[in-house]
Parts: sequence; C-alpha cells; structure tokens
Amino acid sequence: MIEALHVNGVTKKYATWHHPYKIAKEYNKRTAYFSMEFAVHQGLKIYSGGLGFLAGSHMRSAYDLKQNLIGIGMLWKYGYYDQGRNQDQTLRTDFIEKNYSFLEDTGIEVEVELHDNPSVKVRAFVLKPETFGSAPIYLLTTDVEGNDHLSRTITDYLYDANEVTRVSQSIVLGVGGSKIVEKLGGAEVYHLNEGHGLPAFYHLKNEGLDVQKVFTTHTPEKGGNEERNGYHLNQCGFFGRKLSHEELQKEFTNGDNVNYTVAALRLAKKANAVSKLHAEVSKRMWKSFKNTSEIIPITNAQNQKFWQDPEIGKAWKGKDSKAFKKRKHELKSTLFEEVLQQTGKVFDPKVATLVWARRFAGYKRADLLFYDLQRFEKLITNKKFPVQIIWAGKPYPMDYYAIDIFNKLVKETKHIPNLAVLTGYEIELSRKLKTGSDVWLNTPRITHEASGTSGMTAAMNGSVNLSTNDGWMPEFAEHGKNCFVLPEIDYRLPEFEQDRIDCQNLYDILEEQVLPMFYKNPEKWHQVVFNAIKDVVPNFTSRRMAKQYYKELY
Repeated sequence: MIEALHVNGVTKKYATWHHPYKIAKEYNKRTAYFSMEFAVHQGLKIYSGGLGFLAGSHMRSAYDLKQNLIGIGMLWKYGYYDQGRNQDQTLRTDFIEKNYSFLEDTGIEVEVELHDNPSVKVRAFVLKPETFGSAPIYLLTTDVEGNDHLSRTITDYLYDANEVTRVSQSIVLGVGGSKIVEKLGGAEVYHLNEGHGLPAFYHLKNEGLDVQKVFTTHTPEKGGNEERNGYHLNQCGFFGRKLSHEELQKEFTNGDNVNYTVAALRLAKKANAVSKLHAEVSKRMWKSFKNTSEIIPITNAQNQKFWQDPEIGKAWKGKDSKAFKKRKHELKSTLFEEVLQQTGKVFDPKVATLVWARRFAGYKRADLLFYDLQRFEKLITNKKFPVQIIWAGKPYPMDYYAIDIFNKLVKETKHIPNLAVLTGYEIELSRKLKTGSDVWLNTPRITHEASGTSGMTAAMNGSVNLSTNDGWMPEFAEHGKNCFVLPEIDYRLPEFEQDRIDCQNLYDILEEQVLPMFYKNPEKWHQVVFNAIKDVVPNFTSRRMAKQYYKELY
C-alpha cells in the first residue's frame, strides 16, 4: 500500500508495509520516536531500566491505539549486560552476544560521518508490530560488513563507558536514525525520548527540514543530563557538520561544555517532563538558560494489558477479596520459587512480603532500611508481624558506588532466612516481583525521582506502594487509602539528615500502620489494594499517555 506524506510542500510517497494496521484518524500525524532503549519483551534485551520500560509501554499503546508512530532505537549486540553472580554471590556483569531471528533486515542502509570517518554504515532492522504487539521499531546497527573494526563496535554495549563511543552512539541514533526515517518517507514529528539522540535535531536543522521537534526530559539527576566538551563534540561530528568557533560558542552552556538537555530544549518546539512535580523541578533547573521551549507535564505510565495479571484485574473489577487473596497467594508462590532457586531460601506466601526493585542508584537508597540497624533487627525478627524482604535491580556496570550497595545487601542478607537479593532484574523478574509482593518500597530522596513507573505496575497487581512523596506519587497518593506515603521533608536539608528522618518515618509507618493493617485488618487492606488499582487505571496507563502525547505535543 502506498500513501502520501506532505513535508515542506513536497509530496513524498512511502510504503506502509511496516504498518499492517489501519491508522486511526485522530493519530495520523506521522511521528518518529527516538529512544536509546526499548523494553518491549523479555526476549529482546536492548534496555537497562525505567527509560526502556516507559518506551516499551509507549510502543505497545501506540499499537493498541493504531497510531502512525514508529520507534527508532539501537540494536545492542551485547545488550546492557546479563546480571550474574561471582562465587561469593556478589554482582557479576556478563556480556553475552545476542541474536534475534524475529527481527527483519529492512535492507535500508545509510552512512554517517563520525570523527574523521565520512562513511560509517548504519543498517536498520525492524521489529514488526505483529511480533510482540508494538508499533514498528527500527533498530540500528553499525556491525555491518564494510565498516572498520572500531565502527562495528559502536553498537556493542548500551551506555558504553568509553566517552568517544558514547558520543558515537548518539550520532548513530540521531543522524543515522533521521536518515533511516527519511528513507522511509520522512516524518512530521521527531520526538526525542531523553537527550541521547540530540544529533537528530542538528541534522534536521542542517537539512532545513521544517518539521516539529519534540523533546522529553526524564531526570533531574546530573548523570541523566549529559554534558560534554563542545570542541570534542564538534570534532566527533556531533552537530552534523563542523561548526565555526563563533557558531560553537552559541551552543555552550557551562564553560566550553554543551548540555544535551539545554540544547534539546532550545531546538525543540515543545518539551515535556514526566510528572507534574518533575515539570516544576525541571523549570527551576533550566530557568537561567534563554530561548528554551516551555516544559509541560505529561506523566509517565505503563501498559496495563502487558503488565497487569488478568486474574488480579478480574478480582478487582468484581471487588472479590477472596479471589484476590487466592490469586495473590499463587503469584507469591511463583515468586518464591525464584527466591528458592537463587538463594536456597523458602519464603512463606502467608507472610507480608516487601520488595525494593529498580535501578540501583545512590539517590534511590536501596539500603535505607539499614540506616537504623537496631530497628532493622527488630523488624525482621518480629514474630507478631513477620516480614520477608526482597531486593533486586541492576546497577550501571561502571557505577561502583551502586555496585557496592548491591554487594553490601548480598553480604548482609546472605544468611538471614527471610531476606533475599535477586539477580537478573529484567522484564520477567520485574513482573514476578510486582505480582508476588504485598508492599512496594520506593525510597528516593525528594525531587530526585522524575516519575518512577514501577510503583504503577506494582499497584496494578495488588502491591501497595510505601513511598516517599516524589515523582508521580503526589498525583496519586492518598495515604492510608490507596498507598502509604512518608511525610514530606525539606529537600534542601543535608542528605544525611534527609536519610535519618526518612528512615525513622519509614519504620514508623511500617510498624504502626502497614503491618498491623495487613495482619489484623485484611478487609481494609484489600480495600487499599482495590482503591490503588482504581486510581492507577486508567490515569497511569500508557494508553492515556500515548493519547496525551498526540494531543498536547504532536
């Protein structure tokens, strides 16, 4: 089937073999969505964490809504990493080659200029919609015959630690991805999911294409807002062409550095943060920079159909506490098989099970419960209100502080029968943890978590959030009714003081509210569970989010 696309008054024709569904009229604006990672299925390991989970749910809801949207991503040869264990059970990062027979070679190949190499080949493979039920996603690789060895390794590792390689990855995603889109007939909207693909905006500017540029910023953390030396970026070909000294100076944001987020905000027509609170934090962060686009909130969300256990959903719709309890017992048993397999510990489905599971980063405070060892000992040995606690998550393989936290948890819990640290935190383990837990712990320092979607999918599956009031929580939380929220403290306090107060409040709520309700008032507990599902669905489903992007940004 051939359709027409009108860009800058020029009519182009393109084949829609990659969209085997009829596009819905309200979503017919052709949009290319650039993301460094997509978590669409356990079998396609091209993601690290929350950014990928968000992008994957977006692609699934775009498919459900029959939107005229395609994803542009990267085909990582070794993925992020496979999370294993050393002999003493501490973290081991394994890099194993991945092969995906279900991806189709499109035959589309473009060239990008990298450093002094004018012709690095970039090839596109496509994940077709019918494979996993997503909008079509084009995945780029430089592991192509004809490229030199260094060029072929650019797409080896997601978030490669080598700075030159990281810059090259951004150029491949941005410039290579834009050229692939042009080969497909072009798009009317180019949406960058975080700043990794920023070279796309420079390429579009250089080509004089009057298309709509949209940008989503995902984190207030410095590490998530890349900033690199402008002269180095210019030498690498980041801006699509070599800029003069005067042109380059206009791009500087901090000395000789270029901040990807600021640059994207200047080049984008529209931009969004990923929660209402994050929008306010982002506005404060970037207010001193001129000529940036307005930042509106479009709160992140997750795909209900993919993440919610159908029987949990059925019990919620029927307000059937008995059915919910039975299903939760089964799901806990499934999770506990994983605990047994990995740790040799037998957990009890009747015992309140707390889970902390997400990317390991310092500000997320995986070990907050350990900040008061006396109360921790009291909590885990309480016979009246027993608990089981599970931790899981992937630190960045070069984040040694986060790895140290992970390994500390392993060592401290190794010989305690009701505590477990799991490896292999990917989609399927995440699903088991969310469906098999009773309480979902979320402990970031206030204003550091942009959104935090894991709590949404946990709530969909009857796991009650116990969280600081950060990210999406202020839009959702009703303490004691659909979740439990730590009292909000002054984020300007010294970090050690924030940690001390939050730790104290966490224990107070656990000991005095959460566990007594779970054990002594199960009817009220089930009401909190059902209230949480009601308040998450549909407000925090990616169906709402995908609609909102078309309405407010595209």
